[in-house]
Amino acid sequence: MTMNWSGAANQLSQQGKAYVLVTLVGVSGSTPRNSGTKMVISQDEMFDTIGGGHLEHKATKHARIMLDKGKSDQHLEHFQLASNLGQCCGGNASVLFECFAAVGVNIMVFGAGHVGKALISILAELPCHVTWVDCREEQFPSHVETYPNVTKLVSDEPEYEVANMHKNSYFVVMTHNHQMDFEISQAVLKRGDFCYLGLIASDTKWRRFQQRYKHREVDPLQVARMSCPIGLAEVGGKLPMEVAISVAGEIVNLYQSEQKALAEQNQALEVDSTQLKSKSTPASQKGIFWKEFKELLNAD
Repeated sequence: MTMNWSGAANQLSQQGKAYVLVTLVGVSGSTPRNSGTKMVISQDEMFDTIGGGHLEHKATKHARIMLDKGKSDQHLEHFQLASNLGQCCGGNASVLFECFAAVGVNIMVFGAGHVGKALISILAELPCHVTWVDCREEQFPSHVETYPNVTKLVSDEPEYEVANMHKNSYFVVMTHNHQMDFEISQAVLKRGDFCYLGLIASDTKWRRFQQRYKHREVDPLQVARMSCPIGLAEVGGKLPMEVAISVAGEIVNLYQSEQKALAEQNQALEVDSTQLKSKSTPASQKGIFWKEFKELLNAD
């Protein structure tokens, strides 16, 4: 482990990655660590420790189950170290699990030219994770490593990187090469599970691409979903930063709409199942009810 729990939580939050903050909120008898001890568990890593042993093993397994559900949640678990976990400590531990879901916006930007650099400088400040792809190592600015939510990827065949993105990802295609743009966009279209595909192109380039998609028997319904010309029509200008602002605005508008629709859907589901979840945490509540907290801490 190269980072403590607080540094890990901060970094994972900035990167938009999911993690669970595990806290010993109450201990009695002999336990590996004291109350207030914390650790962070992500899908692939662990940071700090709540004492190791079977308790930490069970906590990690439980945290990973929460991560697999893909949504923010929090609850308490009470562990009897001797009778339940077989640890010689013999004490009791109440553990608070706080799951912070991953940011659902994954963006792959192809091209590290002037517009690409301008766009990345904006996306680096937004709650998303960005994979920035170009075949030219020298095109990437030296400060790209300072962007916590941006991953630089040098690839000689960038079209093959499309397959590595999650479902419902956002793709921005603006390389220095028209053929490369075509191959990348075609790969995204053939996947068909993208949330957004924006292509920077002149009218002539766009018409030619449409004809080529047709000849390659690309589904015209998928082509119709493309954003070309790229960006918001309301935001004009041809300077790199002006184009970047237009593209970023289009992406933000889309993911905000998607998240609003998802929130409304989840709220409707919660209302429908209220009677079935008498002890569940309301959507507006950020922590645990004191009554539930107290009951678990006092459990034998």
